[in-house]
Amino acid sequence: MIIMIFRFFDSFFLLFLLFFMRFASLQAFTGTYGINYGRLADNIPSPDEVVTLLRAAKIRNVRIYDADHSVLKAFSGTGLEIVIGVTNGQLQDMSSNADHALNWVKDNVQAFLPETRIRGIAIGNEVLGGSNTALYGVLLDAAKNIYNATKKLHIDKLIQITTSNSYAVFQDSYPPSSCKFNVNFIQYMKPLLEFFQQIGSPFCLNAYPSLTYMGNPKDIDINYALFQPNKGIDDPKFKLHYDNLLDAQIDAAYAALEDAGFHKMEIIITETGWASAGDQNETGANVTNARTYNYNLRKRLAKKKGTPHRPKNVLKAYIFAIFNENSKDGPTSERNYGLFKADGSISYNIGFHGLNAGGSSHLSIKDINTHGLSRSYTITLILCLSALILMIF
Repeated sequence: MIIMIFRFFDSFFLLFLLFFMRFASLQAFTGTYGINYGRLADNIPSPDEVVTLLRAAKIRNVRIYDADHSVLKAFSGTGLEIVIGVTNGQLQDMSSNADHALNWVKDNVQAFLPETRIRGIAIGNEVLGGSNTALYGVLLDAAKNIYNATKKLHIDKLIQITTSNSYAVFQDSYPPSSCKFNVNFIQYMKPLLEFFQQIGSPFCLNAYPSLTYMGNPKDIDINYALFQPNKGIDDPKFKLHYDNLLDAQIDAAYAALEDAGFHKMEIIITETGWASAGDQNETGANVTNARTYNYNLRKRLAKKKGTPHRPKNVLKAYIFAIFNENSKDGPTSERNYGLFKADGSISYNIGFHGLNAGGSSHLSIKDINTHGLSRSYTITLILCLSALILMIF
């Protein structure tokens, strides 16, 4: 009888999970710390090795920029929670053809649930403010078609629809309270935000204090950018003091949202990091600053607190990135944001162990249980079996 129940559970796990999620709030981010898994490189570890690395680091939230099946298969049964992406190159098709959007969701999301914990779909990356202006007008329809596809497949309560924005969408961000959306993008941004508000999605922001400092090293204190002791800044309208640049950038984004009429929308940082190497003109891009920023950011996120303007909104951030990526275009910094080198060893020490660090980087079954993987699966099992028993009796 027990064997039959477990077989029944295995076959109808997704059904019960969907039933349970209908009464739960949608959360694409567990805890506060996540990481971006970029793969523009020809020398990085395999997806299976990446799973080992992430488990050892106890990093549960992961973002990729596409829907690569080798990654989705590697993440199956691991307990890692992943946000996948519709690439910028796919936006036009997703916008103009609802059937293609439905098939994309079937092939890249539904086919992998529930074993692979896909929790979100990012519709493009830094579209508004990007160089391809032809995509500005198709972003919203692409997001709507993907969302409608998840709804048609009855997985909309499992999957959060978002898009990541760069700081280019803002203007006048100093002091934070003065920030507004750039007038060149507001005609596209406002209906997009209205849709995201309707479906309960956050505003996703890629925020890089390193780039802001690099653009104005004479006027910005490096310690202010690195979470180090400094005199900070005061915002006269907010009547708040800021002791680090990232908090100021986030509250500037909140000010822009409020100015546009979106007072309750949450902000999640989908990219932030610091390059460990750069060209001669890339001021501050070095190993010392990269280690300091990422170490202090990790401590900042562990406190589970909000920003001065939104103290109740616990800050959540995806770090950029797992690896240095040798195939990326652009300045030297673009290829040196990784917490880990291409061979899986650490780029610098902020408390993680690399793949080449001996036994400490590999988890036993006991470790996996301790880190919550089996526990979370067991809780879901208990809930589903309870629902099954109630239905039977």
